[in-house]
Amino acid sequence: QVEIVESGGGLVQTGGSLRLSCAAVAVGRNFDIYIMGWYRQAPGKQRELVAVLSSDENTNYGDSVKGRFTISRSNAKNLVYLQMNSLKSEDTAVYYCNARNVYQHNRDLPGYWGSGTLVTVSS
Repeated sequence: QVEIVESGGGLVQTGGSLRLSCAAVAVGRNFDIYIMGWYRQAPGKQRELVAVLSSDENTNYGDSVKGRFTISRSNAKNLVYLQMNSLKSEDTAVYYCNARNVYQHNRDLPGYWGSGTLVTVSS
């Protein structure tokens, strides 16, 4: 079992910045995380990829955030950050952190999800 702990959401003006943090804490047996990252869901829309980072340092960004958002990892491998710059009103959404091991990633299984943190960008 893995607990996902998210933080850093809030209200920011258009053009501003926020940083989200996500920690994956294994409960009980060890969990070898392969990929962690962020997805978001705006009201009335489907959940979409924001950014993910694998343990071999490969990244993947959603088209709408490329050049504005950066995902990074701390020295503690199970902690990732999402630096969000030049925020737009369309970035308003609930942001969810996800963690998967290799098995879950290769089989496109859900992995573990956080409860979400709200980011609101006001104009």
